[in-house]
Amino acid sequence: MWKTLHQLAAPPRLYQICGRLVPWLAAAGIIALATGWARGFGFAPADYQQGEGYRIMYLHVPAAIWSMGIYAAMAVAAFTGLVWQMKMASLAVAAMAPVGAVYTFIALVTGAAWGKPMWGTWWVWDARLTSELVLLFLYAGVIALWHAFDDRKMAGRAAGILVLVGVVNLPVIHYSVEWWNTLHQGSTRMQQSIDPAMRSPLRWA
Repeated sequence: MWKTLHQLAAPPRLYQICGRLVPWLAAAGIIALATGWARGFGFAPADYQQGEGYRIMYLHVPAAIWSMGIYAAMAVAAFTGLVWQMKMASLAVAAMAPVGAVYTFIALVTGAAWGKPMWGTWWVWDARLTSELVLLFLYAGVIALWHAFDDRKMAGRAAGILVLVGVVNLPVIHYSVEWWNTLHQGSTRMQQSIDPAMRSPLRWA
């Protein structure tokens, strides 16, 4: 099994697999995103409290989910690289970090835009917001460490260690609305109490 995994993770084989999968995955992603945005921005009903302003969630919620999802994937890759010394794992961490940082930045900016009419301010030091900001700093730290060393092996090791240390922030982000009294809306209410006509496009987006 491990021999097979090492063979699949070898750069020539992995590039070949990715080259075949990327066009199909990209097409599926574009179709899903276009469907979700078209239904969310164009056909979902207005919210009875927030009016049309709530539609920013079709940007904010997916970006927030992927900001954590990508970091979790980085943690798996970092662990693999540190334990089994797979070179491609460190490269995967380096490739995912900028993408995750962009998603985190989008989540913070859209969250601020959504929070302004709801809370009366662009930013509060709320547990969810603060821990998401910490996530952005972690992404920035991983990117900085990767570029701080000329030795790619040392760079991958340093970045991987930071990723694994920072993974403790993910449950803090997810459960912050349950552990502390926060202004941020709870995830359970967002996903289950929301009108199905609003929830379905969100899952596509």
